[in-house]
Amino acid sequence: MKQVRKYFTQDELIAKVRESFVESLRKSNVYDNSFSTISNVDCLMSGLAIFSFKFPSLLQFDKTRNEKGALFKNLKKLFLLEECPCDTYMRERLDVLDPKLCRQAFRSLFSLLQRGKILDNFRFFGDYHLISIDGTGVFFSDSVHCDNCNVIEHRDGSVTYNHQILAAALVNPDQKVVYPFAPEPIMKTDGSEKNDCERNAFKRWSVDFRREHPHLKSIILADALSSNEPFIRILRENRLNFILVCKEADHKYLTDYIRAADKEKTSLDTDIDSVKRHYEYILNVPLNATNQDCLVNVVRFSETKMVSKGRGKNKITKEKTTNWMWVTDLPVNLNNIEEFVKGGRARWKIENETINTLKNQGYNFEHNFGHGKKHLHTVFAHLMLLAFFIDQCLQQVNKRFQEALNKVGGKSALWEAIRACLKYIELPNFETLYDLIIRPPPPVIAKSVI
Repeated sequence: MKQVRKYFTQDELIAKVRESFVESLRKSNVYDNSFSTISNVDCLMSGLAIFSFKFPSLLQFDKTRNEKGALFKNLKKLFLLEECPCDTYMRERLDVLDPKLCRQAFRSLFSLLQRGKILDNFRFFGDYHLISIDGTGVFFSDSVHCDNCNVIEHRDGSVTYNHQILAAALVNPDQKVVYPFAPEPIMKTDGSEKNDCERNAFKRWSVDFRREHPHLKSIILADALSSNEPFIRILRENRLNFILVCKEADHKYLTDYIRAADKEKTSLDTDIDSVKRHYEYILNVPLNATNQDCLVNVVRFSETKMVSKGRGKNKITKEKTTNWMWVTDLPVNLNNIEEFVKGGRARWKIENETINTLKNQGYNFEHNFGHGKKHLHTVFAHLMLLAFFIDQCLQQVNKRFQEALNKVGGKSALWEAIRACLKYIELPNFETLYDLIIRPPPPVIAKSVI
């Protein structure tokens, strides 16, 4: 039986999350509810279990609770529950909890990665780490809403209500896994009439991030909406470096400046496997006409390769060129520009390896698990990301999880196999569960009676 690194079994990770919940709840004086025998920590851990077991709905979770079978007993044992609330009661209790109570759990898991030297493989440009950010919706409705909902008024007079989060994840172009940080809600604050926005959410997120990770040298990767002076000012105030996508159509002054400064540009051309790549950069460029003192370095990259369309006699092969441009405060030169471009393109991992994974690989991210009257939807989003964080740790470090994943051939199949095992067999821990999937017992053949 292969040994797994201490603290990186699923049982240890879940215990660490529970310990963090207890600490956060006690600091906020909301650990217990005097009107109930079920603690807030049991409600949070039950929510985490829903997303760890990949229940498709709270109804399915409640059915498991009512049946009191092996799956229910495993749920209580593996997630360290003293009592398991019904879905209605859990919604009511989680709705009034501040989502920030989950932040300590994210920080604790990240600290384990640091102490275990797991993050050494995520270094970029020496001692930096890449953090990709993006906003995404967690709740949409044309009728259900609360005072904190953002409101979108359409031309036809209809109204849509939504809640969003600003998601952030540690990424690296050479690593398959990503590690999420605690997200920041994008929603109206109490008493506010204005909709919240991604920039305001990032301003709050960056302050919390720097307080929790004061010494982590970080590079923020963000989309073209962020390549402006107010956003860059927030980054600099919080000691965050940046690589920001920049579109020529949105930055006419910057684009014209670069075209007029041919003599100042430095370039590099490569041709590998019939793919032509052109790199160029220029240093200390004013971001725009009204912010001449906001100087940035600009990197442009183009990739040209042959693409084919059609079949047989109708097949046409021609060159296709794709262009990228970024603004940054990093010291770019010919020795590191290829690494820089790989880092800039890693921004897509927040969508491909994070948000799309949550939507398409069993986490049911787009399912509405409940809106509540205050924080329920946002607390659920935090718990789903925590379950995803634990899975990413297992995928990177835990040998048995990796073997089980390879055995069944994909994550959705693994979640199905996990639920099947838990439904019929009471298990002492998750490591035994993964051994059962890797080496299932032989089928029992009944002997015929004459």
